[in-house]
Amino acid sequence: MSYLEITKDVYREAALTPDVGLCCTTNPIWELPGLKIPKIMQEMNYGCGSTVHARDLTNNPRTLYVGVGGGMELLQFAYFSRMKSGVVGVDVVDEMLEASRKNFVEAEAQNPWFKSEFVDLRKGDATALPVEDNSIDVAAQNCLFNIFKTEELTQALNEMYRVLKPHGRLVMSDPTCEQEMNDELRNDERLRALCLSGSLSIKDYVKALTDAGFGTIEIRARKPYRILDPKNYPTEELIYIESIEVAAIKDPMPEDGPCIFTGKAAIYYGDEDHFDDQKGHILLKNQPIAICDKTAGALADLGRDDIYISESTWHYDGGGCC
Repeated sequence: MSYLEITKDVYREAALTPDVGLCCTTNPIWELPGLKIPKIMQEMNYGCGSTVHARDLTNNPRTLYVGVGGGMELLQFAYFSRMKSGVVGVDVVDEMLEASRKNFVEAEAQNPWFKSEFVDLRKGDATALPVEDNSIDVAAQNCLFNIFKTEELTQALNEMYRVLKPHGRLVMSDPTCEQEMNDELRNDERLRALCLSGSLSIKDYVKALTDAGFGTIEIRARKPYRILDPKNYPTEELIYIESIEVAAIKDPMPEDGPCIFTGKAAIYYGDEDHFDDQKGHILLKNQPIAICDKTAGALADLGRDDIYISESTWHYDGGGCC
């Protein structure tokens, strides 16, 4: 049985019998004003972070969510659009789609503003999305793409790029790991399905996004996730896994490469009231400005003693140099 078939079985079981300890359950449960999350959705909260960010969801965006789970993030996205088919949910598992439909009936009972017709559930595969080209403002997936091997991951990212409008955003949350995993872990199909052994390094994760054509990448959060220890897993060393939240924006690819924001900032503290690098970046005196890694490198190459460049915090919150 392939890892994709095992993955379907894992989530088919999770749809039929909600498993609060399955895989990854560190997805925050936002209860915004007037928004109530049904208990069953909380029990089926299979995510490792959040893909719901208010700044992405202005002006009634059309949103796509791949891997519907219990429908919690679909409901949260619908909170911001509130229109028929404003949110498209895609899943390959029939039982998960049916569970979400039932959960939306409960959501209607608890949220007077919500109608099930706000969410358009479609059966489909992440590698061949049943969605039109250039039709989505915000696409999202939570703890799904880390399951894929290289070929499927490339196809899934290309599909997300295809369906997004120009300057649209792909918002993702996935486990990552900076250590090398041995072949036994990598090839354990169930551990991969459980979002443990398929984790990429952040560098490789970001490269997969830029290879798909995304010109701007934002690392929004990086936090502890799981431990694989020698007592319980086939490894001789302790393996530390983190989760990250990332936004990949369908901006044109700059000639000098993508703009990747990892939480760095620059502060000018020279004699003038500002510094202009003649490349579109103006640093006001003693005012920190968020900069992409590319700009950080260019400023460092100037060799000035009046510009401080901070290390990556891995928490970027907008307002950057590009």
